[in-house]
Amino acid sequence: MDIKAYLPLVRRPSRYIGGEVNSIKKDLSKVSCAFGLAFPDAYEVGMSHLGIQILYQILNAREDIACERVFAPWKDMEALLREKGERLRTLESGINLDSLDILGFSLQYELSYTNVLNMLELGGVPLLSLDRKDNDAFVIGGGPLAFNPEPVADYFDAFLLGDGEEAVVEIAEAVSAGKKNREDRASILRRLARIAGVYVPAFFEVLYNADSTIKEIRPLLEGYTQVNKRIVPDINAPPPPSRPVVPFMETIHDRLTIEISRGCTRGCRFCHAGNVYRPIRERTPENIIRLIDEGLKNTGYDEVSLLSLSSGDYTMIEEVMSGLMDKYAGEKIAVSLPSLRVGTLGARLASEIKKVRKTGFTMAPEAGSERLRNFINKGIKEEDLIANAVSVFTLGWQTLKLYFMIGLPTETDEDVAAIARLAKTVMGAGKKAAKGRAAQIVVSAASFIPKPFTPFQWEAQITLDECVRRQGLLKKALSAARLGYKWHDPEMNFIEGVFARGDRRLSKAILAAFKKGCRFDGWSEEFKLNLWMEAFAETGIDPAFYLRRRSFDETLPWDILYPGVTKEFLKREYEKALQTVYTPDCKTDTCTNCGVCDHKTVKNRVVDKTAAIAGSAAPAAPRQMSNRYRFVFSKTGAFKYLSHLELMSAIARTFKRAGITLKYSEGFHPKPRFSFAGSLPVGMESLDESLDAELLCNGLRAPEEMLRALNVFAPTGLKFGSCSLLRLKSKPPSAIITEYHLFLNEGPMGLYIDFEGIDGLLKGFREKASVPVVIEKGETSVEVDIKPLVGEISVVESYSGGLPAQHGVVSKGVIVRIALRNGPVSIRPNDVVSCLFGLSKKDASLIPVRKVSASR
Repeated sequence: MDIKAYLPLVRRPSRYIGGEVNSIKKDLSKVSCAFGLAFPDAYEVGMSHLGIQILYQILNAREDIACERVFAPWKDMEALLREKGERLRTLESGINLDSLDILGFSLQYELSYTNVLNMLELGGVPLLSLDRKDNDAFVIGGGPLAFNPEPVADYFDAFLLGDGEEAVVEIAEAVSAGKKNREDRASILRRLARIAGVYVPAFFEVLYNADSTIKEIRPLLEGYTQVNKRIVPDINAPPPPSRPVVPFMETIHDRLTIEISRGCTRGCRFCHAGNVYRPIRERTPENIIRLIDEGLKNTGYDEVSLLSLSSGDYTMIEEVMSGLMDKYAGEKIAVSLPSLRVGTLGARLASEIKKVRKTGFTMAPEAGSERLRNFINKGIKEEDLIANAVSVFTLGWQTLKLYFMIGLPTETDEDVAAIARLAKTVMGAGKKAAKGRAAQIVVSAASFIPKPFTPFQWEAQITLDECVRRQGLLKKALSAARLGYKWHDPEMNFIEGVFARGDRRLSKAILAAFKKGCRFDGWSEEFKLNLWMEAFAETGIDPAFYLRRRSFDETLPWDILYPGVTKEFLKREYEKALQTVYTPDCKTDTCTNCGVCDHKTVKNRVVDKTAAIAGSAAPAAPRQMSNRYRFVFSKTGAFKYLSHLELMSAIARTFKRAGITLKYSEGFHPKPRFSFAGSLPVGMESLDESLDAELLCNGLRAPEEMLRALNVFAPTGLKFGSCSLLRLKSKPPSAIITEYHLFLNEGPMGLYIDFEGIDGLLKGFREKASVPVVIEKGETSVEVDIKPLVGEISVVESYSGGLPAQHGVVSKGVIVRIALRNGPVSIRPNDVVSCLFGLSKKDASLIPVRKVSASR
C-alpha cells in the first residue's frame, strides 16, 4: 500500500514526500551498502541540522553507497502507520528501515530517546541490539550524546565519537565487507571496533557496587579498553555540502548554512560542546565564500547562516561579512550569525548584517553577576554587553535576546536577582541608543545541567522544586522591570539532567516511557512528566541518584570514552572555578594543556588575519527597472502536498536557481513581488495555475528562454507552461469559473461507481432546487447553498488499464467534471463530493482531485 495516498489526513504532509531539490535516489540493486541517516525528531528539525547534509553528500558521493533519510513521524502519521500496518520508510526510495544495512541516528538531545525507539519499532528493526540477527540493520549513533550514550547503549550496536566525515565511510565499508564475506554479526562488530572513534557497547561489561555506583567497566575484547574521539584536523579538507537538500516545507533554520569554524577554546566550564569538539579549526575565507557562492546557486536560498559555536570569534568575521555584503546585498541575500559571544558584536559587524535584513541577535551572558561569570570562566564584562546593545539599537534593531542559566554551582538568590538588574541596565542603554524608537530586551533562562567532560561534571543539579523557585524569583524581578521573559520548562530540564549523566540501567525506563506513549519529549506541548515518573517507579529508578554530586574518585559511566580533554585538566578547571581564576583562550594565549592537541596534526588552526579576501567585492548595482510577467504552471504528483506558502517558496527558489532576477519588496524583510491567482487546497493537483512575477530588467531573457531555464531547475511536479509580458500595473488574475476532475475509483476512498449509478446521482443533484452544505472557515462554520455555484457536473470519461503514475494504476474508473463559479463564499470540489456521495469531510478529502482549467 502507498501510504502517500493518506497524506491528506496528516498535518504538514510535505514532511513525508521526499523528492526535494538536490536529494539523491540511487538504484539500490547497484550498491553494496544502503545507509539510512535517521534523525529522531520532526523533519523540519532534522533538515535544519548541518551534520545530516554533510554526511548525506559524502556517502552519496560513493558509487557503492546509497544514503537515504528518515525522520520521526509526527503522532498523526505514527497512528496512521500503525492503523494501516505499514512500516516507516526512507524518503528517497521508500524502503523499510529493516531493509537497510546501516541505520545511523544523529543524537542531539536526550529528550529524543523515545523517538529513537519509536522509529526502530515502526521500521521493523528489533529494539535491543542483542535481539538483532545477522540480516538486521546495524544501528549506529553519533552526535554530541555519543560522548555518554550509556542510557541507550542497549539499543545501539555502535556509536561514533567526534567528527564523522571520514569515519562514516569507513563504517559503511566495514559493514559491506563483512556482509560480502557472510560474516556473522559479532564479527562485523569487531570490524567496527577497529575503526578509530567507534564505541561498541557489547564489548564492555558494567559492574555496580552495592550503593548503585559503578564498580568497574570491564573490557571484553582484547586490546579494546578505551575509545578515542575521531578528529578531522582540517575542516577545509573534507568536501562540504555544496549541493544541500532544499526542503519544501519551512524548516527551523530555513537557509543555507556554512560552517565557518569547528570547536571552541574559550573554556566556559559548563559547556559540553566547547570541551568535546576541541581544538578550534577555522575554514579559510576563500573556502567560505566559494561554498556560499556554490550553495546559493544550487539551492536558491535568500539567506546564509555562518555557523560555529561562536561565530563572532572567527578571526576574520568582519572582513568576511564585508566581502559577502559587497557581493550579495544587491541580490537581497541576508547573512545571519546564529551564535555571538558578548564582546564580539561591534558596530561594523552589525552594520554589515543590516544591509539586507535585520536578522535576530541572541547574546549569552549566562550569569547576571560578574562573580558567577568569572566562576564559569565566561570572561565578559557588563560594559561589553552594554556596548553591544548600544550598537544593535543604534543601528535600528528593536529586539535583543539575552540568554542566562539558573542553578549554576554556587549560585545564590542574589545572583538570580543580578540577572534582572543586568537586563534592566542593558534595556536602559538600549532605549537611550534607540532615540525614541522601539527597544526591547527579552530574557531567556534555562536550568544548568551538568554534562560529561566538563569541569562541572561532578556537580549536583538543583532539584525540580528549587528550579521552579528560582525561576519564580527571576520572573518576578523581570516583571517588575517590565522585561520580556521566556523560560525553559524545569520539568524537561529535570529529565534531561537524569539522562545527561546516566548509565545503562536507564534503558529500561526509556522503554517503559515509550510503551506509555512518550514521544517528542523535547516539545513542551508533548512532554508528560507524570509518564516519566511512572516509568522510573516501575523500573526501580530513582532520578535523584543521577542528579547528585559525584566524588572525584567515582567511576563515571563515560570513563572509557575519551574526547581528548583529560580528567586532570577538568579537575584543575574545577579548582580554578572555586577560586574564580580565569583561564585564557588558548587560541590567542598560551596552551592550557587540556590534552587535545599533539601540536603536529591535531592543533588549533586559525586563519591568517592579514590574508586578503580576493574576488568578493562587487560594485553596488544601480537602481534597476522591472517588468511584470505572467507564468502559467502545473502542480502535480507529490508536489500537490505543498501548502500555498511552501509552493511560493519553492517557486521563488526555482527562479533564483534559474538565474532569473526577482524584484523584491522594500522594508526590513524583503520578499519577492509575486501575485498568485488564489491558493489550492493541500493535496489537489492543478494543470492551470497562474503567477504574476515582477522581474528586474537587467539581464532579462526572452520568455521562451526563461521557461526553459525554469523547467530545468524546477523540482519534480512543478512545470511552467507559458510566460507573457504584462503591463507593470496589471491586476492579478482571478478565475471566474474553475474546472476540476474527480477520479472516483482511485485512492483509499475509491467509490467504484458504474456509469448507471453515477448518472443517477448527478441527475438527482442537477434537479435539486438547492443544496445546502456546511462550509468550515477556521473555527467557525456557515451553511451555504452550493447549487448556484456549481456551473456544471458531468461524467467526462471512463478509463481502464490505469492512469499516469501520479494517480496510481486501477483497472477501471470514472472521471467526473465539476465546474465551480466564484461566489461570496469559496467552495471546494470536495464539498460537492461530500454532498453528492454522502461522505464525511475526511473521506471526501481522500478522493483525488485535479484542477484542469480556470477561465479568467
